[in-house]
Amino acid sequence: MLIRPHHALCAQFFVGKGYSEAFVTHMYATLAALNAGADVTLTDGCDAICSGCPNNRDGVCETEEKVQAIDRCAIEAMGLSFCDTLPWRDLSALAKDRIILPDRLEDVCRDCAWIGICGS
Repeated sequence: MLIRPHHALCAQFFVGKGYSEAFVTHMYATLAALNAGADVTLTDGCDAICSGCPNNRDGVCETEEKVQAIDRCAIEAMGLSFCDTLPWRDLSALAKDRIILPDRLEDVCRDCAWIGICGS
């Protein structure tokens, strides 16, 4: 399954809030698939989560430049590269151990509109 690096962070704080009811339903279904043991491949474009997002315009995020910056910070902090494939549980653990626990979330996600939800 294709996953943007920063979505390893979003998934850990998701509480059923989102752009629309359809997006929230899609997010829960995607998280269930990931948590069932999926392997993920890191992508620098729209992914399995983005496929349900209203900001996805024919495979391109309306805020692509901002999102790519967050992805670059997240992937660097986790010590990974785009196109790496690993189990979702390992990606989640890296996000927690290298970004969330060392209190780097606000640095990595500083331009995210949803940062107020994370850690609250």
